[in-house]
Amino acid sequence: YLVAKMLASPAFENDVRGEGYMLRRPSLLSQKNLLGEPAEPSLRKSSDNDGTSAELPPSDDSSHLSEHHLGAWLDDPASHPCWPQKHSAKKVLNPMARARPGMNFLNTDEKVLGSILLNDSKASIRSNALRGNCIRANATEYIFWEPAKVKAVMVTCGGLCPGLNSIIKGVTNCLWHDYNVRKIYGATGGYNGLSAPDKYQMLELNPEVVREIHMKGGSILKAGRGGFDAPKICKSLQQLGINLLFVIGGDGTQFAGHLLYEEARRQRLPISIVGVPKSIDNDVLFVDRTFGFDSAVESAAEVIRNGWVEASSCEKGVGIVKLMGRDAGFVAAHAALASNLVDLCLVPEVKVTMEDVCEHVDDVLKRKKYMVIVVAEGAGQDLVATGEKDATGHTVYGDIGVYLRDTLNKHLKPQGGRTFYIDPSYIIRSVPVTPNDHIYCSRLANNAVHTAMRGYTGVCVGAIHNVICILKSKLIASGKKQIKVKSTTWQSCVQNCHMPHSLSGGAQLAR
Repeated sequence: YLVAKMLASPAFENDVRGEGYMLRRPSLLSQKNLLGEPAEPSLRKSSDNDGTSAELPPSDDSSHLSEHHLGAWLDDPASHPCWPQKHSAKKVLNPMARARPGMNFLNTDEKVLGSILLNDSKASIRSNALRGNCIRANATEYIFWEPAKVKAVMVTCGGLCPGLNSIIKGVTNCLWHDYNVRKIYGATGGYNGLSAPDKYQMLELNPEVVREIHMKGGSILKAGRGGFDAPKICKSLQQLGINLLFVIGGDGTQFAGHLLYEEARRQRLPISIVGVPKSIDNDVLFVDRTFGFDSAVESAAEVIRNGWVEASSCEKGVGIVKLMGRDAGFVAAHAALASNLVDLCLVPEVKVTMEDVCEHVDDVLKRKKYMVIVVAEGAGQDLVATGEKDATGHTVYGDIGVYLRDTLNKHLKPQGGRTFYIDPSYIIRSVPVTPNDHIYCSRLANNAVHTAMRGYTGVCVGAIHNVICILKSKLIASGKKQIKVKSTTWQSCVQNCHMPHSLSGGAQLAR
């Protein structure tokens, strides 16, 4: 069902690329709005951070969420020229207001600026999608749902990622302790558990069940792929009496969440559908970072140290470490910076030639007698293209790590050198969450619950300038974030690794 819906869009087959962005589902979002061009004239004004005003329709305004609030989602968005409303239409007192007198609650119209920079040197390559700013998540004094009537379920979809159990624990504890919700469930097997609940176990969750789950990797809900069918899932949710759904997964999962929101809206089925974006590659659009990323980087940095030990213990040894990163090189770049041992970092965003790679290898070996290379799995695909597609229409990538190993072994053998190839594969995603990552997961989980209890639906929560905000799921689902060659992160990586201009992406900027 999901694949059919994706392929039904004529724009789906073609990626739309701007620096730092790869739009896989352009139909969800105005391309002009995403890639920095002026938005179409429309209904209301939004102030840019330079003081000028631009017209934005409610559908493109990142803070106009009338279509995503159960109190107004069936109304014409134009009938709510000002959103969010300062006072909630439904006056249900938050239980925390009684339990914790003096607690600070957000104003319902509290926002976070989409951009905090003035005189921005990279304004021409930044997205305009958050120009309308973002509504802040977290708790408000009055909420939409009566806690006694809430029945919540959560689902983890896609592959594993450090922190999944922390999110499950955080959502459960916030519902239980802060809102006195007692009907909390976890659907197993991803969306399969929602479309066919009779075939997959539904776990009843409470603080005792989740007490220690953050201490181990993976997901107690057994993350799974496939199984998405919006009409079936809506029918199941209605039959089960579910009115809060937490969707934990990557951009594909959040795209499915957006489709589910649209189906629920079509059926006039009042359910708060709130996503917590997940990606070990940190490639989710617009948010500062995704949970699990820091844990993956720490694990990857340890593997790089192993590659350094091997390479530095051999004359003319070259350690090659292949890391996850199909379309974005954030794990590779951050792990290279974290280890401070890398001489060359190859990422999908920067095209290279093997001639330039071999030349740099020779220069480094001449200077320090050994070398460490980190390569993201999606780098150099023009060198190892398979020309094949999988069942979902995605390109089957060639193995750049093995190609590098074999090519460099051939190049080094006459000189008496060799490579040491390490592919940690799924190891870095199956580790337990690190303390800092766990704290971040707790923030996301708590804010997901607060957002759902406020009556929002078809949205995700994520950090913007380190403040947790509410974002339309279609924004998250519209594509993937990539490293910008002009970014501080990448330029720091280039400088730290002493990479030559030919391997840094500088030539791409010149074009």
